[in-house]
Amino acid sequence: MAVTVSLALLFGFVLFMLLRSKTLGAGSAFVAVMFGFYLASTGAADTVNQLMNAIVTAIPDL
Repeated sequence: MAVTVSLALLFGFVLFMLLRSKTLGAGSAFVAVMFGFYLASTGAADTVNQLMNAIVTAIPDL
């Protein structure tokens, strides 16, 4: 689990830097996919799912 969390943080940081520098391409897509993959393996997966469900539920009310 510690490796999964550290990899999620690493890919999240790299993705943040790529988005900040506006360097978007195939490499950025790979980093985004890997970030999502490792984030789904952490304890944050339930929180992310609840947040997405709340957003999807709130959209029709706008």
